Amino acid sequence: MTAALTIAFVPGVSPAKWARVWRERFPSVELLLRPIGANEVDDALAGEVDMVFARVPVSDAHNAIPLWTETAVVAMRKDSPLADLAEVDLTDAEVHVIDAGPVPADIDATLDLVEANVGVAVLPQSLFRAASRKDLVGRPLVGAPGTQIVLAWRDEDASDTTEEFIGVVRGRTANSSRNQADQPGGADRDAEDGSRPSGGGDGSRSSTGGGGGGGKAKPANGKTVAKRSATKGTGAKSGGGKNSSGRGRTQRGMKGKPKRGSKGNR
Repeated sequence: MTAALTIAFVPGVSPAKWARVWRERFPSVELLLRPIGANEVDDALAGEVDMVFARVPVSDAHNAIPLWTETAVVAMRKDSPLADLAEVDLTDAEVHVIDAGPVPADIDATLDLVEANVGVAVLPQSLFRAASRKDLVGRPLVGAPGTQIVLAWRDEDASDTTEEFIGVVRGRTANSSRNQADQPGGADRDAEDGSRPSGGGDGSRSSTGGGGGGGKAKPANGKTVAKRSATKGTGAKSGGGKNSSGRGRTQRGMKGKPKRGSKGNR
């Protein structure tokens, strides 16, 4: 495997659990963690980052496996009449919606307006909690599909090392073979986060970004990676000055060394 693996993650996502497992299981391969902005996924993968925990939509230039779905909440002041409800249906509520989500472009500015009693806003529960606004509360939004978190990478960066990290994220045990189906429930989401695991327990994942259905999926074993047609709508596909000739094909697992030297031989 390569000497190092660089993993980036967007706000509201914590890779801490998988980092601990990785360092226990592969102490000789350094794991580098890098926080990035929500709109920096393409640039990160075009640079020194090997894989990214991202929120859909992501560019269809990337491979991605869905991990879990975040609960959408309505952020409001504690003294709002809606705060007494267990969940909120905005179609019936007579309130001004500052931002209907799924993710506000400027979370801090949006929550500032909520605190100023201008209205309410919709955003993922993880981002609302990360903002830590003591004068606000969040209530689940009725009928919202939520936002999906995926692990994304490029064909050019696929290697034995990235395959092993996929196994860690999917809950593969240290003694299991990559040719065996991954264990379900590998995503590090607890009930208090309000998040929902994506996909079934058969080791495969949907290629759509909404709720785990409707697209082709392949198991992530030692010889193949899941190729997803991720929901379009982000920035430009990351060709990024690197050879992107592998786009659109399933990358075969490599024997002992990565396909590209610029990221792997660090």
